[in-house]
Amino acid sequence: MSTRSELVDGAVHEDVFDRPWPDIEARQLEAARELFAERREQIPVLRRRAEDSGVTEIRTLDDLVPLLFAHTAYKSYPPSFVAQGRWDRLLQWMQTLSVAKVTDVDVEGVVDVDDWMERLRAAGHMVLATSGSGGKVSFLNHTREDAEKKRRHYRRMSGWPFVKADNSRVVFLTSPSQGPNSAIEAAQNSAAVWARPGEAHFLTDEPLRLADISASAALNQRMAEGTATPAEIEAAQTQARARGERMSAAMDVFVDKILAHRHEPIVVSALWAQHMSIIERARARGIADGGFHPDSLVSAGGGLKGVALPEDYREQVDRFYGKVIRNNAYGMTEMAQTCPKCQCGRYHRPPGLIWLLLDRDGERRLTADDGVDGVVEGRFAFLDLLYEGRWGGLISGDKVTIDFKDCPCGRPGPTILDTISRYAQAGESDHIGCAGTIDAYIRGAVAA
Repeated sequence: MSTRSELVDGAVHEDVFDRPWPDIEARQLEAARELFAERREQIPVLRRRAEDSGVTEIRTLDDLVPLLFAHTAYKSYPPSFVAQGRWDRLLQWMQTLSVAKVTDVDVEGVVDVDDWMERLRAAGHMVLATSGSGGKVSFLNHTREDAEKKRRHYRRMSGWPFVKADNSRVVFLTSPSQGPNSAIEAAQNSAAVWARPGEAHFLTDEPLRLADISASAALNQRMAEGTATPAEIEAAQTQARARGERMSAAMDVFVDKILAHRHEPIVVSALWAQHMSIIERARARGIADGGFHPDSLVSAGGGLKGVALPEDYREQVDRFYGKVIRNNAYGMTEMAQTCPKCQCGRYHRPPGLIWLLLDRDGERRLTADDGVDGVVEGRFAFLDLLYEGRWGGLISGDKVTIDFKDCPCGRPGPTILDTISRYAQAGESDHIGCAGTIDAYIRGAVAA
């Protein structure tokens, strides 16, 4: 077994976060060296970046920094490829970021971006897309083996350190049951590891369609420019009302099911606004706060863009569910392995995930010496050793604080404090030093 496989497989061990792992960074460095040597021969953009930055091998973790892709790289395709249905060109773009060959996927007769993704998935390329709330989604390739390992990892991380996933519960997930979105994949994984047969309840079975998201974003842009026609606007408003009515009716049924099972250990996962919608309906039914079984798992987070919530929405959610298990983890679409939160509210590192804390511009690695008493704030970056489908090194848009000392829970550090925020807010640009260079490599490869 390679060092990389050993570290990734270490996440499923019972004592994964209790081990001191005295040589963890040395082993992670060895695994990074092993992975880079393999991937630079498979991914032309990585090879080009390595040549230009003078990195021939990974001798220290600092050598990884210029090799990390900015999170924007996965949405660096020209929008015209989607708008004009140039699906073969979109495959060519994806090839620049993928290990396996994707340009031989049959795209004859593809009608929209969802159809394009289905063709890729049928060929074994398990492409995921981000939500695209800004109008343009990221496409991230990974293999079926990657997807299976992610689910195995999720089974161990979900519920840690409070309870183990054992397929014994009724599970409620406020997402569609189908779609190529990363959040839907996470919900599907939650259902797979927690739900007993026939007891995974999604808000809707209407699949999420990227084409609908893109069309809505395009219409919003035309409306802002004053070029949208009254007929277009009216049609979109009619569709939005109809969908809103369907989702409202679905939420009514969904909440009734939750309330019917609230006295037994269940799993509920929702965005903050969706939790508030659940609470509103429960109160309308005369349900008081705090009546849920204490062994229930309730997770909440995200979904706050453009949503008006009361200032005390977190407190309201806490009061409604009462003293339940509030499991949580730090993760993102581009990261296969999540970092679960311990009893002290800190996020712990699985051994197969290399944390790299960088300065704001993403150009220099920070260490414990850059902070006070080992506590340092910076930009979160990582090398995920799990992926076989692409290079797992990425610079995120997140501002985090890492304590390089051991955690107050007694487990060895480092840990990420629960103060995570974004460097750029909605509508703002986020400057990352390597972003323009990597994007230029990709554009050049596509144009070649």
